Amino acid sequence: MNYIQEILNFVFPIKCILCGRKDFNLCIQCLTNAPENQKEVPSWIFPVLDYQYPPIKKGIWLLKYSHKKDLSFVFAKILYSKILEELSERKIMENFCKPILIPIPLSKERFQERGFNQAELICQELIKIDNNQNYELKNNILIKIKNTPQQVNLKNRKERLKNLAGCFVIENKNMVEIKNRNIILIDDVTTTGATLKEAKKILKKSGAKNIIAFTIAH
Repeated sequence: MNYIQEILNFVFPIKCILCGRKDFNLCIQCLTNAPENQKEVPSWIFPVLDYQYPPIKKGIWLLKYSHKKDLSFVFAKILYSKILEELSERKIMENFCKPILIPIPLSKERFQERGFNQAELICQELIKIDNNQNYELKNNILIKIKNTPQQVNLKNRKERLKNLAGCFVIENKNMVEIKNRNIILIDDVTTTGATLKEAKKILKKSGAKNIIAFTIAH
């Protein structure tokens, strides 16, 4: 943490937007009590929380657009228990062992604009929490080559699918990394699931075995 940030934290201390507890912009206790997602999604996608709950929406916004990177740890803690729960079943039923964790990437333009990929930050925190026991992280397998408009700004499913068509690639040198491997995709929010479906399509085409996805909210 740099000197200026230390001064800002002293003058404007970090507090949970719900309970006022110090140190996190949204604390784990409040997230645990937030409403879970109840909306229907494809069976391989697992959103944890309800995006329409205002504190969740604000927390994700703070992470993405206000550089509140401490929230990546908080969101990872919530995702981690859900991932372990699902893995415990799939290890037995599908031999879903030692999967690769892959964050949904940003385009080069979006990354330069934001300075970081929030999905990648969450993955890094998941690796720390897990201590490489249940999965491994691969950051540069999936590459986004099109700077597409944000999905939330598009009106219907047809526009969203067209927007994302061909936006992801996997370089030939990286295909060996995912050949016959199980994959866990990580993203912050899913709306229609179009982004995750496009990512799954290119991963399967490149030789991946089974693919599931987790997001903070839907």
